[in-house]
Amino acid sequence: MIKHKNWHEKHTETLHFGSRLADAVAQGMGSWKFIIVQTILVILWMALNIIGFFYHWDVYPFILLNLLFSTQAAYAAPIIMMSQNRQSERDRMQAQADYQTNIDAKLEIEALTLILNKLDVEKLDKIIAMLEEMKK
Repeated sequence: MIKHKNWHEKHTETLHFGSRLADAVAQGMGSWKFIIVQTILVILWMALNIIGFFYHWDVYPFILLNLLFSTQAAYAAPIIMMSQNRQSERDRMQAQADYQTNIDAKLEIEALTLILNKLDVEKLDKIIAMLEEMKK
């Protein structure tokens, strides 16, 4: 039995490594797990630099931490946009597949309507013929 691939399976097969990586990064950065882990790390970073007795590697106002956030944002934004662009492409493919399905369904419904109308006409012709015979 031949299994036909749906639009999602076909689209997934066309993804390159970069697209899959962008999706994974966007999915990871867009999760509560990422927010919670990053918040814990920031709190630890700040706490260790405020209460550290011997070595402060990033004293208040935490310029190194700000630099890390800026770097993270500089890379995260375009990667997330790549993922969003790919998602838009996937949505367009889905819309096109849905449109084609709707057209196919419309054609089938029209064909069935014609068949049903033909059957109705044939039935009415038979009823009229029977009534005419009964009149004679």
